[in-house]
Amino acid sequence: MQNRKNAVIAGYVGNVIEWYDFALYGFMASILSQLFFPSDNEVASLLATYGVFAAGFVMRPLGSFVFGWLGDTIGRSKTMLLSVALMFLPTLFLGLLPSYAVIGIWAPILLVIIRLVQGLSVGGEFSSSVTYLVETADPDHRGRAGSWANQGAISGMLLGAGLAALVTTVFPKEVVLEWACSSPRA
Repeated sequence: MQNRKNAVIAGYVGNVIEWYDFALYGFMASILSQLFFPSDNEVASLLATYGVFAAGFVMRPLGSFVFGWLGDTIGRSKTMLLSVALMFLPTLFLGLLPSYAVIGIWAPILLVIIRLVQGLSVGGEFSSSVTYLVETADPDHRGRAGSWANQGAISGMLLGAGLAALVTTVFPKEVVLEWACSSPRA
């Protein structure tokens, strides 16, 4: 029973973290567009930022395929751990990534690479956790067990939305942008 509870908690928390990281980018796109795609045309900068966001979503099916195969090959637990680690590293790199003002064209190029890896990881985490939760559940409770991954994904997106709303409500856009630009990496 304790192993089952741990599996549900791991599936839920893993998806909260993955989807929080993944969704926060979209909620903060107006700030990111100025840091990584500076232009006289704000709409073009924002479209480029959302294009990178979309690229992450394109990678999700590939992540499901790759991590599904890995789950079948090396086991779901190891695969889920790998997908969480694969999400942690690009998220860390995103936090340390210098802006366009510091490294020029390399900033958006590295941003695209980071988002592609994050998309791969999210696709792998979600599909692996749903499969793991369903496979390890009592046959009479498989639907409910698998739903914990969805609950985690929604919770992560809500957490990202809440944090973005809090930051952008409490601080004016200029202050948030100044804070982002005054960090050691910008």
